[in-house]
Amino acid sequence: MIIQFNTDKNINGSEELNASFISLISNKLSRFSDQITRIEAHLSDVNANKEGQNDIRCLLEARLEGMQPIAVTNKANTKEEAVEGALDKLKTSLDTILGRLKNH
Repeated sequence: MIIQFNTDKNINGSEELNASFISLISNKLSRFSDQITRIEAHLSDVNANKEGQNDIRCLLEARLEGMQPIAVTNKANTKEEAVEGALDKLKTSLDTILGRLKNH
């Protein structure tokens, strides 16, 4: 499973931040690693440098072998909450989709 983590120009995408989130994504989705070929994560600040509620957005796109990609988004007040929320949504989607395939 390849994980690519991107940030927009309004979020400081340091090596430490990237490594931290790549590790988190890898750990949270480890049970799906056989089905997922690639994860693309995009973290952005939708209000640029202005203050606001839920202005950090995380988009996660999972590419599954032989299937269409699955994309989820989550907005939150912090980078960590945005990524965690998107991961929860992605895990739920993967459970649903892969569960359906298993039952057919």
